[in-house]
Amino acid sequence: MTAYLLAALDMAGTTVDEGGLVYSAVEAAVAEAVGGPIPAELMVQWKGTSKEEAIAGLLRAMGSDDSHAQVLKVYDVFAGKLEEAYGRTPPAPIAGVLEMFETLRRAGVKVALQTGYAAPVANSIMTGLGWTVGESVDALVTSDTVAASRPAPYLVFHAMEDTGVRDVRRVLTAGDTPNDLAAGMNAGAGFVVGVTTGSFTRSQLEAEPHTHILDSAAALPTLL
Repeated sequence: MTAYLLAALDMAGTTVDEGGLVYSAVEAAVAEAVGGPIPAELMVQWKGTSKEEAIAGLLRAMGSDDSHAQVLKVYDVFAGKLEEAYGRTPPAPIAGVLEMFETLRRAGVKVALQTGYAAPVANSIMTGLGWTVGESVDALVTSDTVAASRPAPYLVFHAMEDTGVRDVRRVLTAGDTPNDLAAGMNAGAGFVVGVTTGSFTRSQLEAEPHTHILDSAAALPTLL
């Protein structure tokens, strides 16, 4: 019997290598809106969560208009910048991740991608990678389908719903940010794994509540 029945995995920085372009696009869009640079300590707080929530939080912290209409306006700018950036430098799978998907699914573990991206961005990345739900992974849960993104646990719970897994103790979550780890802990997942392939170091992730820190999500089968 496997130690976990569901692997609920983040996309950017965890299973997908996109060079941090999403955060660069968020920062640039908000900076344009507020007319000045965004402090690094503010940006870091919003990594791993919904990009719409991140934009709202950054606008609010900068003392700017954070109305829903303004957030949507800035989000559209962000989405355009991200599309241009991904056009120049397409995302690629983290090394070994495809083999990890196959190993887990052969062992009877469901694999769900759960992400701070909204569906249009997540689906375009999936298409670019040639990944499909049902073939590559078992489910895709995006931030626009939940009441709140990370560190709230709802992406994890929706991944459970979509894959029919009922026991959260038999769920593994993996991500590259403190918000990913917090969501896993808030969900009560049996395995809350941080990976160092994103924008946070091992020591930064080790400072957060977790069960495991790995060099890459490709190593998840070692926890079976």
